[in-house]
Amino acid sequence: MEVIAGPKPIKKLKPARKQVKAGDVDKQESVQTGKEYNIWYNKWAGGDREDSYSNKVKSQTRCQIRKDSGLTRANTTGNKYTCLFFARGCCPYGWECEYRHTLPDTNDTLPDTSKDCFARDKFSDYRDDMGGVGSFNRINRTLYIGRIKETGPGPDTEEIVIRHFKEWGDIEKVRVLQYRSVAFVTYVSELSAQFAKESMACQSMDNDEILNVRWATEDPNPTSKVAEKRRLEDMGQEAIKARMDPRIVDAMRSVRALEEGVVLDADSEFADGAMEEEEGEEGDTDGEPRGKRRRIEGPAQATLTPPESEEEQPGPVPQPQGLLSADALEGLKFFAEIRRRNGSSGPVANVRPAAAAPAPRALNEGGGLGLADYGSDAEE
Repeated sequence: MEVIAGPKPIKKLKPARKQVKAGDVDKQESVQTGKEYNIWYNKWAGGDREDSYSNKVKSQTRCQIRKDSGLTRANTTGNKYTCLFFARGCCPYGWECEYRHTLPDTNDTLPDTSKDCFARDKFSDYRDDMGGVGSFNRINRTLYIGRIKETGPGPDTEEIVIRHFKEWGDIEKVRVLQYRSVAFVTYVSELSAQFAKESMACQSMDNDEILNVRWATEDPNPTSKVAEKRRLEDMGQEAIKARMDPRIVDAMRSVRALEEGVVLDADSEFADGAMEEEEGEEGDTDGEPRGKRRRIEGPAQATLTPPESEEEQPGPVPQPQGLLSADALEGLKFFAEIRRRNGSSGPVANVRPAAAAPAPRALNEGGGLGLADYGSDAEE
């Protein structure tokens, strides 16, 4: 799928200019097409049924990205939202505006996902006429453009639509319904679609028409639904991967390999991570303590690396039996042997164990009987 590139970013921005002067834009009231005025939709009730070209008023201003883009106070305060009147081409503040006078940054995320690029609150569902801000339950990147004056069969109408709408961002695809005066424009980013909807509302292209720009309904094509679902999953995985620490990822992979009993080969990505950690142990350039690395790598090496021969295997470790530990039992055996020798050769006073004999530290440390100070019966 070929993406139609939008405008190139301006390398060095100047202070934004004032698009209009105060009082230049005439405030025109909407033509009455019904008996009741709906303040929610800001129009007359029943006007959609009798809507015609005479009921629509062409916009008096239009945004020119190359000329109107510039720096405002939002660039110093950190405000990431775009000026709505700048998109419509009628902001009288210029560099004094509290909002940005540039196209939305598609590579950055807004602070609040429940708002559009103009800081307007989204709703749970679309309006009946698919106008307004939009919904936060679905990412909509497609615009419906109605009332197009077609120049005849062929690619001329599609080229005109592309030329006028690529000014607001990268376009993924354009579909023109011949002889129905309707086109669908799908942008790469939803922020570009939000900006283009406000910029091209009640504007004209090459044939002095008044465009009707709305949000498009969901594409009923099953192939498009599957492709959109896969695209959203890929975006989610990339976002999660970008925010994760690589060391945590390597540790989780090593733990999973231990649980599944996978042997780490020298060419595997897990082994490469272990080798990098071993090389870093010598200098400790990354500032991570060695003990932490050894705790991670020790079980993996002991479990996955079998001994080469039976001779290298360590002997069985004595396990404690009953209430006494292994060291206490060894001490008791030693003193029993001393007592047996003293009984056969006569009483010997103050017989103490040799320095090389293992000292039974278990009972001494636990507060029990001090067997190391135990002598013969002659001391009594």
